Amino acid sequence: MKKSLGALASTSFGLAVLACLVLAGWALWTGGVLDGPAARQVRTSSVYAAPGVDLDRAAAERIIGNRRLVVLLLEPGADLRKGCRQVVRAADGNVVLVMSRDGDDYDTWGCALLPGRDDENFGRAAVAESIIGRGIDNFVDRPLDALKVITVNYDLLVKAGTVPDGTRTISPSLPRFLLAGAAIVAVVIGSTVLYVAGRRAGRLAAVRRRRRDEHADARSALGAGAAVLAQQIIDLDKRYAATRRRRGVTGAEEDFGRRYLALTSDYAGLLDRIETVDAGDDAAVRRLVEHVDELSRRAAQASR
Repeated sequence: MKKSLGALASTSFGLAVLACLVLAGWALWTGGVLDGPAARQVRTSSVYAAPGVDLDRAAAERIIGNRRLVVLLLEPGADLRKGCRQVVRAADGNVVLVMSRDGDDYDTWGCALLPGRDDENFGRAAVAESIIGRGIDNFVDRPLDALKVITVNYDLLVKAGTVPDGTRTISPSLPRFLLAGAAIVAVVIGSTVLYVAGRRAGRLAAVRRRRRDEHADARSALGAGAAVLAQQIIDLDKRYAATRRRRGVTGAEEDFGRRYLALTSDYAGLLDRIETVDAGDDAAVRRLVEHVDELSRRAAQASR
């Protein structure tokens, strides 16, 4: 048997078989054969919802878009820290927020899987983990609105330079393609198929990149304006909460309360419009930018 195996390994066919076996093991490992359900999901998606958690995942993915952001919604009482550890490899390079409902609030655990998070970027990762989940407790019954707040927090982190700018690239596992080609039609034909598929994916990626670049300016202005407006509303919320706790509210404070409530109502409607706007409709994006500027002016006037 040893002689037969040695003779087989000394031939080109034997070396090809050995290479396929090594490739198969590599493919299974890098493809996540030992991953749990959360890790398998976030390899190709930005959102994971545990069984029993009510969430429109398609809408949630549209809200997050192509940001380097991954959100896990686990069942109440789940070990959030363990959930973070489970997706370390699958979500590497992204800001991860693990959350679950805890009564009238959210229990959260942030893990910023940024490059160099254990060395030169340790401080930035810690800041990102502490900020990414702020302000979501007001939307316990509306997880999609909570995700909108999370994306606003993420955009603020990007604007501040805490989190690197850029988009998340989700691509199929290369070893899986290689293994499939080798198993079906042998190594050479499989490599050819992989090359053709890679060229096609590259062309599609180039087309998508060109389209994103064409609309980047208007979308960037909209995102920056929405982030500033969100911070203004957060600041006003503190003042409104303090006013509500005091007795003997003055007429000016009552007027502030009415303006604040009207502003937050308009802001909620704005978030829905931002979510559904067509990225290719420049006129609609410009109108949203103007609306954001108007609400920002109203917020500035209310803060005086």
